[in-house]
Amino acid sequence: MSVKLVYFAWVRERIGKPDEILDIPENVKTIGELIRFLAARDENYGYAFEKAPFIRAAIDRKHAKHDTLIAGAREIAFFPPMTGG
Repeated sequence: MSVKLVYFAWVRERIGKPDEILDIPENVKTIGELIRFLAARDENYGYAFEKAPFIRAAIDRKHAKHDTLIAGAREIAFFPPMTGG
């Protein structure tokens, strides 16, 4: 499955690019599994996803939890927690 991945804030800075198209292996079925797969790619991805529980995600611009299935996704975005004020 080929999906556009988009990275925001310090996730983008640590990976070194704002987005990419990636072929995701069939055994990667959830956001959490995708985060683990990405973290294992190289040290930049490992650094970006080292605090995986804090990483937020969106599938096709809708917030998604780590146990959400990614089948059929066209775009998956990753970003750190946001604060406001």
